[in-house]
Amino acid sequence: MEDLLAMRHFFETGITKRYEFRKQQLKALKASVEMHEHEIYDALYTDLKKSKEECWVTENGFLIAEINAAISNLKAWMEPDRVATNLLNLPSSSYVMHEPLGVVLIIGPWNYPLQLLFTPLVGAIAAGNCVVLKPSEFAPTTSGVMKKIIEETFTKEYVLFVEGDGVTVVPQLMNEFTFDHIFYTGSTAVGKIIYKMAAEKLVPVTLELGGKSPCVVEFDADIKVAARRIAMTKFSNCGQMCVAPDYILVHESKKQELINEMKIVIHNFFGDDASQSDNYGKMINAKQFDRVINYLKDGNILSGGKFNKEKLFIEPTLIDNVSLDSSVMRDEIFGPVLPIISFSSFDDAKKIIQLNKNPLAFYVFTSSKQKEEQWLNSIAFGGGCVNNASWHLTNHHLPFGGRGFSGSGQYHGRYSFETFSHQKAIMKTPTWFDPSIKYPPFKGKLGLFKLVIR
Repeated sequence: MEDLLAMRHFFETGITKRYEFRKQQLKALKASVEMHEHEIYDALYTDLKKSKEECWVTENGFLIAEINAAISNLKAWMEPDRVATNLLNLPSSSYVMHEPLGVVLIIGPWNYPLQLLFTPLVGAIAAGNCVVLKPSEFAPTTSGVMKKIIEETFTKEYVLFVEGDGVTVVPQLMNEFTFDHIFYTGSTAVGKIIYKMAAEKLVPVTLELGGKSPCVVEFDADIKVAARRIAMTKFSNCGQMCVAPDYILVHESKKQELINEMKIVIHNFFGDDASQSDNYGKMINAKQFDRVINYLKDGNILSGGKFNKEKLFIEPTLIDNVSLDSSVMRDEIFGPVLPIISFSSFDDAKKIIQLNKNPLAFYVFTSSKQKEEQWLNSIAFGGGCVNNASWHLTNHHLPFGGRGFSGSGQYHGRYSFETFSHQKAIMKTPTWFDPSIKYPPFKGKLGLFKLVIR
């Protein structure tokens, strides 16, 4: 509690609001991440068996790109946004200031432990806040490196790194202290708990959750390209990605062709034995391993299906003949098991998607502009791609976030800055113009009011 009160006092000094201070902290974070680059690689390999190349694309490099964008655009982001003034208030001028929220709490998950904790941190620093970071305890090696980075770079009254069991630590933090914002990335079940605790103190919350992200492959899609792009992101990080395609809905006329291409692609990516591949990861722990293995019984295995609990290895697996009532079609899979379901019409496919509404992501592969627009306009989802899968989250010019059960709020690039800022509305009115019509008595002025307020 003393540490948290010290953070509040530090924020109230106003130091964190200064442009030069914010910029310097971003530069310091970047320098530290770069200095510990190889330690990060080693830690992520230990926790998740990620290759250096995958780390750069999805963790280190992803984070550096976010920091670079914040440094380059920070001055412009901090400038007040000029807006129009309505007729009633002329000749006033109007603008929106971006005010830091205060002391914020960021809770990260284990699947991308560096990127998903430090990317929102970039936005919080850019916006001028003090930050408490709670990493996942399930990626302990990476957490240790992140702790070193934070404690070597920042004072604890500015950025505080708190480890420990989330079930105990997070409620304790939220009960002892009233944060100005909470940013949580993780499961929907835990997100609900955090949302409820925050509501008791009216603390605003950003929830980045998950869900069953569908991937539609139309009959006019380029099947070879679709297979490569779907498999690449579905089996990245051993399927432990919130925006990975959770299941495929493929037009019945292209199902077998897609299956054949997926088999070829998986072999090309990971070889005869994926457990020996430098390009293929592992499950984070035995609990997640056991959970995902149970999904194998829910369908007919088309490819893969091998596993080794000692190595936390599950082979990239394709299944079909799944019941829509089965666990694999109710739960977010979050592992390397991919159900393939055929459809004959748009309405049939849409009904399947609506069994799990508001997915975090949606993907459609088609060569038809009409079909593209039909799908994008008919399905409610957080974000997505046309003829691609998952890569939209790497573009910091796009907002990233869910809706409904897949989350609330958004971040990346400027959107992160805005998430951790209060939009303060200001109207400035000159004194040289002060007509009496604005003041009582108002009798007889209704007609004039109707002219200027409409």
